Amino acid sequence: MYRKAIQHLRTVDPVLAGVIDSVGPCRFEAASDLSHYESVARAIIHQQLSGKAAATIHGRFEALFGGERPHAAALVGLSDELLRSAGLSRQKLGYLRDLSERVCGGTLPIDWLHELGDDEVVRHLTTVKGVGQWTAQMFLMFRLGRLDILPELDLGIRKGIQQSYRLRKLPTSERVLTIGAKWSPYRTIASWYLWRSIDGDAS
Repeated sequence: MYRKAIQHLRTVDPVLAGVIDSVGPCRFEAASDLSHYESVARAIIHQQLSGKAAATIHGRFEALFGGERPHAAALVGLSDELLRSAGLSRQKLGYLRDLSERVCGGTLPIDWLHELGDDEVVRHLTTVKGVGQWTAQMFLMFRLGRLDILPELDLGIRKGIQQSYRLRKLPTSERVLTIGAKWSPYRTIASWYLWRSIDGDAS
């Protein structure tokens, strides 16, 4: 599926070619089971939590919608007490309300993000409280399937580069971008391989 991308990465970067050989076939795929809104809400809920704890809270959150899929208009109508009962912190509750109010008010065109360029998607999503550049980049990669995203702030990416290139120190975000420039237009695939190389998991 990603033969052209992998051939490009092998050609432009012998170090990454070694990583590809070590990791094996590319199994990157974007999630198709969530709406754009659900994907951003899930990212907010999962922030700073272990996978198991986040999955438990996310399951309780989904159950609050009475069999419907979570959507902005429904969340706006839920009480703080009910949302808190799912295990959401006050901070995350505030983030989810801000997301939902922006969607309902039309200032965040959530259903049309896939039609926008990468930078525009990041610009729109980072207006939401609690959604930073990293979260927006994960949305671009794992929801929209954009193939040229390099999350330069991600610790796993930095560790993967440090290990693969045998650097003494973790690279700065600027150095990550410099090293990764040659991977374009397939920086997402390169990132996937770097995560796998250190047995990390970004999704």
